[in-house]
Amino acid sequence: MIPFNKPYFTGYELSYIKQAYTNGHLSGDGTFTDLCSSWLEKTLNVKKALLTHSCTAALEMAAILLDIKPGDEIIMPSYTFVSTANAFVLRGGVPVFVDIRPDTLNIDENLIENAITSRTKAIVPVHYAGVACEMEVILDIAKRYNLMVVEDAAQAIGSSYKGQMLGSIGHLGCLSFHETKNVISGEGGALLINDKRLIDRAEIIREKGTNRSKFFRGQVDKYTWIDIGSSYLPSEITAAFLWAQLQEFEDIIAKRKKLFNYYNDCLKKIKNTQVLFGPSVPDDCHHNSHLLYILLSDNQSRTTFLRKMNDSGIGCTFHYVPLHSSPAGSIFGKANGKLEVTNDISERLVRLPLYPGMSIAEVDLVVSYISDFLTTK
Repeated sequence: MIPFNKPYFTGYELSYIKQAYTNGHLSGDGTFTDLCSSWLEKTLNVKKALLTHSCTAALEMAAILLDIKPGDEIIMPSYTFVSTANAFVLRGGVPVFVDIRPDTLNIDENLIENAITSRTKAIVPVHYAGVACEMEVILDIAKRYNLMVVEDAAQAIGSSYKGQMLGSIGHLGCLSFHETKNVISGEGGALLINDKRLIDRAEIIREKGTNRSKFFRGQVDKYTWIDIGSSYLPSEITAAFLWAQLQEFEDIIAKRKKLFNYYNDCLKKIKNTQVLFGPSVPDDCHHNSHLLYILLSDNQSRTTFLRKMNDSGIGCTFHYVPLHSSPAGSIFGKANGKLEVTNDISERLVRLPLYPGMSIAEVDLVVSYISDFLTTK
């Protein structure tokens, strides 16, 4: 009856895709790519925004830009999507997994310094649920140890930390436009560059290791192979779809926020001390209402809850399996400490349906099922 997610359409996507076809340019870096890149640069206040075919691609570009070599260590949370780690593992890097905070589920900034060694090259904070990590502390640590900071802002477009948009604070930022995100293009992403020293090389890496971008700007008379790279740019079809979404950005966020706030108000009325509702948002952070979750008392309760909700036609789901406990994570990465909060949260968290087209009546139905479960449990 109620899916976990339903892709949102503004109504302009197909007409823009048709326009891209009429323009006679369907490969990457056409008119719609330029429009999207300019919007991101202006709205998020970043020096350069490069569209990619996924957030995974943006993270892989970041790993190349940081010159990650075999044995280099990258500090990150274990409670994140595999791409956060995989992008660096592909370059021979070693993810060092640090525990998360029990309130925001973001990397615990107080544990980062203890994980730093002579091999540490970068810190990758992941803004879970669109809620900012403690970037002031993280940047201070990075500066003192001469480390690079890559924000995994896959879930965080439109969120901010002390007035700064997420993705614009570290040396690099990575966005996702996957169909489950706030702004979508099916698949898609962007690399945000805040350190101008990285811009020229980023363009080369994105264009298969060539200086093709300079050629099309008339800066060189021919383009050639300059560096390592791959085909990280999306097609104009993807960019045209994304442009329709970005033009309605404020409306999309407003719809999500209205649902998020109503959901939250309803959930707070459920009296059950064994259950927590989140995310928790610090006072100096503004979030984009990306996701809503509940934390049940234990893994057995979550398993029962998910089965009952899905049997009732309500699409709830768990989130990440911690990377340090995955088969690949135990081979390619290493845990710093016992990661007790990560292990605990990963066994109890349930994501609830939340998408712009969801109705208040559907929220009421989801909440009623949650209330019934917690009352009869």
